[in-house]
Amino acid sequence: MARNELRPVVRMRSTAGTGHTYVTRKNRRNDPDRLILRKYDPIARSHQTYREDR
Repeated sequence: MARNELRPVVRMRSTAGTGHTYVTRKNRRNDPDRLILRKYDPIARSHQTYREDR
């Protein structure tokens, strides 16, 4: 799969302060702002808010 600037790889960091991260890709045309997703944090053992880390 070719890497391009339209769909960059972004790192999602937990806002719970555990330091856990997810890696995903996003579409810059549809989501020009930072992504905010609710995902499972295995360290906190609950769903937390994950924000795009730059």
